Amino acid sequence: MTSSHAAAADIDVITSHFPIPGFGVVPINAFVIHGSEPVLVDTGAAVQSDEFLATLRTVIDPRDLRWLWLTHTDFDHIGSLPRLLAENPRLRVITTFLGMGIMGLSDPLPIDRVFLVNPGEKIAVGDRTLTAFKPPVFDNPSTTGFYDGKSGVLFSSDCFGALLSDVPQNASDLSDTDLREGQVRWATLDAPWLHKVDRAALARELDVVRAMAPKMVLSSHLPPAPGHMVDRLLSSLAAAPGAQPFIGPNQAALEEMLKAMTEAPQPATV
Repeated sequence: MTSSHAAAADIDVITSHFPIPGFGVVPINAFVIHGSEPVLVDTGAAVQSDEFLATLRTVIDPRDLRWLWLTHTDFDHIGSLPRLLAENPRLRVITTFLGMGIMGLSDPLPIDRVFLVNPGEKIAVGDRTLTAFKPPVFDNPSTTGFYDGKSGVLFSSDCFGALLSDVPQNASDLSDTDLREGQVRWATLDAPWLHKVDRAALARELDVVRAMAPKMVLSSHLPPAPGHMVDRLLSSLAAAPGAQPFIGPNQAALEEMLKAMTEAPQPATV
């Protein structure tokens, strides 16, 4: 099920939940920034495209969008991208050179509808300025988030995501334990390279986010997190390199899961 709610002033989140059996549920978020030149941040999962577009229409007419910030090219971010480009001929995609190249392997972006950015560069979108940045943790080399200077909101892409047992509307409703364990679990799954990283180098990258002092963090895979949670979010990522590495189920485990599903009691029939 895909739904929407206000994340901050002039910013709506479009969210769905994707279960990972045995590990929890991961939120999948996209965002609409309202203004004189509205921005859509990512386009949901491909498998949920119909639901995503129906929910988007309750938030904004897709033809009113002017920009689409593509944080990276994974399938849970590009799900409705081709349909939106077809529906709105004025829509331009903000991405990186690498992002454009990766899209060229499956569904090439029209060159005249792309706006390329690199971390540190700024782009004016009507009444606000967005500053591109490379999140400290990512799973795709094209990943580029941004800081919105008008709202003080940091859009962090996959970074700060969490695997959860239940997904509230606001991350502040999560217990310290659920947040930390969920973030660490997600980080080890989404970015296994963290186990090989220089921890001092990672700490410096985390300090970049701390120095930004965002009023809110909007992650693709965590409920909206108010600024007072930033230290908690960063602490979880700092702990990830020392955590148990993620090891997914093997074939024997899969067969046990399928067996349990087929042997589950069936509902009584009248």
